[in-house]
Amino acid sequence: MWKWTLSFLILLLCCCTGRGVTSDELNHLNGYWEIEEVTFPDGSNKEYGASPAVDFIHLENEKGFRKKVYPKIDGSFNTSNSAESFELADTDDGFVFLYSTETADWQERLLQIDSVSFTVMNEEGLKYSYRRFQPIEIPK
Repeated sequence: MWKWTLSFLILLLCCCTGRGVTSDELNHLNGYWEIEEVTFPDGSNKEYGASPAVDFIHLENEKGFRKKVYPKIDGSFNTSNSAESFELADTDDGFVFLYSTETADWQERLLQIDSVSFTVMNEEGLKYSYRRFQPIEIPK
């Protein structure tokens, strides 16, 4: 009997200690995102309402970029000329964004993602929660 119990516990631990994000979910990153909330290491948070800027993320073959875009009423976007390139590394702790620009290098760990939200944590312990951008539709 104890062998069955031990086998069940091992199976349960293997199923419940997953890394969180799978490679199949990474395609959800592509698209337009707006920041929803920042959670600080002390547990406090700052919520964001509507913002004039939205992040556009494009990922292909573990490489991508993030670019600020500015939605217009007609549904199009004004875009900035700069983008932050990144590589997505598959580590033992999950997926990590590796950013490198002329002025700085930094990392963000991907904590959660689905089709409508994702969360990353930077090296200082700040958690950034994003929601899928939904343009405001004005009836004609």
